[in-house]
Amino acid sequence: MARSQPGQAIRRSRRRGVQLKQLDDFILEAQLKNDLAEWRRGRAVRAYVDGRKVTGIAKEYGVTRGSVNRWLQWYDTDHVDGLRTRIAEGPAPKLTEEQREALKVIIELGPVQAGYQSGVWTGPMIGDLIEERFGVRYHNHHVPRLLHQLKFSVQRPRKRLARADLARQAAWLRNTLPAIKKKPGSAAASLPSATKPASGSMGRSTKRGPEWAANPV
Repeated sequence: MARSQPGQAIRRSRRRGVQLKQLDDFILEAQLKNDLAEWRRGRAVRAYVDGRKVTGIAKEYGVTRGSVNRWLQWYDTDHVDGLRTRIAEGPAPKLTEEQREALKVIIELGPVQAGYQSGVWTGPMIGDLIEERFGVRYHNHHVPRLLHQLKFSVQRPRKRLARADLARQAAWLRNTLPAIKKKPGSAAASLPSATKPASGSMGRSTKRGPEWAANPV
């Protein structure tokens, strides 16, 4: 039996421009939400489509060849949905009506009043809060649904990573940033050596109703 050429373990329709654009968007989305598993699967599939061999991909990402082959099969069958982390089905934990009302008040008072250092609520923070105060554990994927039921809206931060590719980010920090600092009068030049400009929050904030003013991210 002849071996398939590089990239051909995935059907041609999955290697077309539109499909690959969706794969690239999936990889960026996984990076922005810090989902290493999804990011690694997406990058591995993209590397294979670009002509890399399974053995080299497995070595680069520290997995077995069998894992890479499974990811390729998942992508070939269900496109990017096949690469997503599966969540076990089942009923979400429930809060009582009294607990829901108490949670509303805590969220409205803000995270600082609840004992957190951040001034902006994020999904994981609220999940931890619910478990600590009420003894009910919500999966992070269920927290936005609960907030919607409580009439809060989930807000994505406006800031995004300027460069999605990790290698390009490293090159920018290594080459471009020092050059900017050397320019007289630049904002970066006035920063202390131990101070770095913030890259932006990776979490989500919440607000309730049109009058609720979310803290800037």
